[in-house]
Amino acid sequence: MSVFTRTRAGKVYGGIAVIGASALFLAACSGGGGSDAAPSASSGGGAVSESDGTFHVGTILPATGNLAFLGPPEVAGVKLAVQDIEAAGDAFPFTVELTERDSGDTTTDIATQSASELVDAGADVVIGAASSGVSFTFVDQLVDAGVVQISPANTSPDFTDYADDGYYWRTAPSDVLQGRVLGNLMTGDGAANVGIIYINDPYGIGLKDNATTAIEAAGGEVSVAVPYNPGDTVFTSQVDELLAAQPDAIAVIAFEETSSIIPELVNTQGYPGSQVYFVDGNLSNSYEFPEGTLEGGKGTLPGNPADSDFQARLLEVDPALTDFSYAPESYDAVIVAALAAAQAGEDSGTAIRDNMQSVSEGGEKCTTFADCLALINEGTDIDYDGVSGPITFDENGDPTEAYVGIYQYGADNKYTLLNTEFGSLNE
Repeated sequence: MSVFTRTRAGKVYGGIAVIGASALFLAACSGGGGSDAAPSASSGGGAVSESDGTFHVGTILPATGNLAFLGPPEVAGVKLAVQDIEAAGDAFPFTVELTERDSGDTTTDIATQSASELVDAGADVVIGAASSGVSFTFVDQLVDAGVVQISPANTSPDFTDYADDGYYWRTAPSDVLQGRVLGNLMTGDGAANVGIIYINDPYGIGLKDNATTAIEAAGGEVSVAVPYNPGDTVFTSQVDELLAAQPDAIAVIAFEETSSIIPELVNTQGYPGSQVYFVDGNLSNSYEFPEGTLEGGKGTLPGNPADSDFQARLLEVDPALTDFSYAPESYDAVIVAALAAAQAGEDSGTAIRDNMQSVSEGGEKCTTFADCLALINEGTDIDYDGVSGPITFDENGDPTEAYVGIYQYGADNKYTLLNTEFGSLNE
């Protein structure tokens, strides 16, 4: 079987140095607070994650904070993956351990505390955070500890060329793709004059920039783009600024603040809900707006929608689920890490890191953990295609191709799938 030696930005893995490894300058998706610029990675630090016969998965996912609605499906996806790994029995050469922790959001330091606890507990891989802004607060801790981090929902562009020694990965596509789909969706619906309100953090800025590029490429114009800061609760001035430009459509790139933005925009100021566009950070079925508020509004959500069979399996894990956003990406994050450990024959974070790209591309196609594991145990190089899509990591830990779903709200303020677009991040 082949073991891939991975390089990034002049770092040395497996004794091979590559100077100036090429980077795909992609954007990234799910954020949640933070500053305009991503912090730089710290250097040094010895590996804490060691091969001990236990494949130890930790999670830093939102039980609280402004993305808490994404927590339940992500946690369910992780737990389902752990069940499938354990079902393989002795074919998987490690015992499995799962330790769950909260991420909170960037107004708290919950995530950094969670990361410290997981490092101390000996986690080999950490799934999370959902928010790009939150991931930036603890990524360096995991890098220094030699622990693999895989986010199922980060889409900020700043992660693509981040100095992470190869320990950071994501199963959600960069916002280069979601921005492209969002911009094309708005102009395709006839909008020539677009307004955007966005959270002033790596997620909001990256998605706003990529959507703007797509809108302008299609002949449209972003006449007004209004930022707001994490923690803001009153949006009268931002909405006034938006509406002064008389936009044909408005993109709301936000999180839980959407619950305050929409009433001001639609219910108070009378802007048509059908001309409002949502993104993954605020596409939710949990809003308590008057009936019809969101009717006709559309939104984008990266990832392959969970099919009915996968939803049924998730509901066995958590019968209370009403939303399945990023559950497939969370499931695949655990599965691909387990396959990397199996191929390496070692469960340390470094061994997992060095085999992640290899198991996602170039070998014999397989789509279930059991089938992929059987091939690995036969000495066959594999190419895992997951429930979220083909994955196929590049050298930066980004998926090179992915799905983006397009959804529309009905009169009940619940969204349903219109169609799914498949795109390459190399275009």
